[in-house]
Amino acid sequence: MNDHDTTEPTDSVEADAVDTTKSAPADRETHGPFDFTEVPTMRPYVDLGGIKIAPREGLQMRLEVDERAKRVVAVSLEYAESLLQVQAFSAPKTSGMWNQIRHDLTAQLTAQGAEVVEEDGALGAELLTATAVPAEQGGGTRAARFIGVDGPRWILRGILMGKAAVDADARASVIELFREIVVVRGDLPMPPGDLLPLKVPAGVQPGAPAPGAVDA
Repeated sequence: MNDHDTTEPTDSVEADAVDTTKSAPADRETHGPFDFTEVPTMRPYVDLGGIKIAPREGLQMRLEVDERAKRVVAVSLEYAESLLQVQAFSAPKTSGMWNQIRHDLTAQLTAQGAEVVEEDGALGAELLTATAVPAEQGGGTRAARFIGVDGPRWILRGILMGKAAVDADARASVIELFREIVVVRGDLPMPPGDLLPLKVPAGVQPGAPAPGAVDA
C-alpha cells in the first residue's frame, strides 16, 4: 500500500472513533464498585436485585419506578446533602461502554442547551453539566455530575446532584458510597445496554424508602 494514500480516510475514521476500552479505577476489584463475586457473602447489604447497597448511617434510599412498565428503573440515594441516582446495565465481557455513553451524553445534553464539561475524577472521566432552570422554578442553573465504571460484563452509572455535584468534600463522600455498591450481573445472556433487573425488597412499597441492612 502506498504510504501517501492513507491520510484522509484514516483521519475520518479516527475522528468518529470512540475508545472501547474499559473505564474503571485501577483498584476497582478491591475498592469497588464490586462484582458480586468479589465481596464476602456474609456482609450485610440491601438486596435490590441487580445491585446491592451497603447501608450506612444517614443514608436514605428510594426506588424509582416506571409506572407504565411497572418496574423499578433506578435507585436514588440521599446522602451528604446530595442525591445519587444509580443504574446498572449489561455490557460486553472484554470492551467497555462508559466512553461511548459519555460521548453520547455530551452530544445529547449539548443539543438540549446544557453546558457540558469533561473532568478527570476519582473514578476516571466524568461529565459536569449545568442546565438552565425555568424562571417559574427560580431561574439560574442546576448542576449535575455523570459518573460511570465499567465492570466485568456490566456498567454502573450514577448521576450526582445537590452538593456533591459541585463540592469536593461532599462528592468524595458520595463517591465512597458509589464504590461500595455491588453489581449482580447474573449468568443469563443479555444484550449490552440492557438494564439489570431491580426488585422491591419484601414488604416495601415502590417509591417508598427502602429498609435497612439485610443479609446478602
